[in-house]
Amino acid sequence: MPLSELYDPSRGYLVNDTCIVEAEVAVRRVVDYWTYDSKKETGYVGLKNQGATRYMNSLLQTLYHIPYFRKAVYHMPTTENDMPSGSIPLALQSLFYKLQYSDNSVATKELTKSFGWDTYDSFMQHDVQELNRVLCEKLEDKMKGTVVEGTIQQLFEGHHMNYIECINVDYKSTRKESFYDLQLDVKGCKDVYASFDKYVEVERLEGDNKYHAEQHGLQDARKGVLFIDFPPVLQLQLKRFEYDFMRDTMVKINDRYEFPLELDLDRENGKYLSPEADRRVCNLYTLHSVLVHSGGVHGGHYYAFMRPTLSDQWFKFDDEQVTKEDMKRALEEQYGGEEELPQTNPGFNNTPFKFTKYSNAYMLVYIRESDKEKIICNVDEKDIAEHLRIRSKKEQEEKEHKKKEKAEAHLYTIIKVARNEDLVEQIGRDIYFDLVDHDKVRSFRIQKQMPFNIFKEEVAKEFGIPVQFQRF
Repeated sequence: MPLSELYDPSRGYLVNDTCIVEAEVAVRRVVDYWTYDSKKETGYVGLKNQGATRYMNSLLQTLYHIPYFRKAVYHMPTTENDMPSGSIPLALQSLFYKLQYSDNSVATKELTKSFGWDTYDSFMQHDVQELNRVLCEKLEDKMKGTVVEGTIQQLFEGHHMNYIECINVDYKSTRKESFYDLQLDVKGCKDVYASFDKYVEVERLEGDNKYHAEQHGLQDARKGVLFIDFPPVLQLQLKRFEYDFMRDTMVKINDRYEFPLELDLDRENGKYLSPEADRRVCNLYTLHSVLVHSGGVHGGHYYAFMRPTLSDQWFKFDDEQVTKEDMKRALEEQYGGEEELPQTNPGFNNTPFKFTKYSNAYMLVYIRESDKEKIICNVDEKDIAEHLRIRSKKEQEEKEHKKKEKAEAHLYTIIKVARNEDLVEQIGRDIYFDLVDHDKVRSFRIQKQMPFNIFKEEVAKEFGIPVQFQRF
């Protein structure tokens, strides 16, 4: 700042020959990626990044952290004879079990195999909404006729009514439809409420666009949508990606778009509700998770902010890593829009430099206040099938065993022992580079520290040749 500005009395920087400077200091702990332990720091573990899976990890974490959903998945009937790579329910059960009890990040390979999306292409061709639907439809199907039948609908299904109402004659046509998620416009809307306003906006059918009403011919009419009921878990897909006809390509909309911590869908006297909606239900929602995309339309990175128990503590689930975050990062910093860069040389040029923020929310999950207790329930060992517990423990033990073997590998060596009969067996039959075929003689994996006379005892046990008759 130029001194002349500081000394200018009209600017008010100096009072009684004193200038007070306030600085805001934010202390950020630098996270060392290699030594950071998500489970120890947050109580949660991440999902491994398998390169192709894009938005899948954040969606799976979101579903896992809806305990009522997780419980239902555990209660789906599976057997120890099923293979996870061929059974979506078992693959998901196994994944959820590991997320709950493992100390390290968990792989998703079996799950992607089980629903046949193994390649990068399969994730490129679809969006998160389709993955969500594929997953939910398959689970819904597998839940039929079991104790958890209907869980998916109970949690995620809402209904709206499409209507067309004639203005000059008494004629109205309505159609009830169900939804599992709502697609909200971002373009031209400043926040979630503006998107809902747009959703229920009335369109007039007149002029060339008149409506053909039975018995009444062409009529001026009003057309629109109103909500009959909202689900306990409300999934909002924000239309951040759309097709640009002028440029004939998909574009990402990085406009600023706000979403509240508490969402009131009964606002303004229930203007989103249809006449047959049950007004006794209170449609007040609280934000559970924010799924974020950072980058452009053809690439980028996906992660999620969540508060699994709806406490004030937010967490960021970024593939393998889970960190504690404050609310501002989960909410305001994901609104998108532009941000001003602090000026480095204000005296030089007073136009602030603005840059577009490429990280922003593309999906929101809200939980209805009145259903909170039911949805954020306890899920413990007794909810998990015994065969799943046994299988997972066995896998864990095998993993530990392999890890141990790997860690101790340098302490061991392989010694191969060929006897007379091995030579006799092979001479004259085949031609070997050496006198014997090393793949066919007996090998011993022994500790390098083992004394030779002890080794002879091992050989004695194996071949029944007493130590004093052995010559090497």
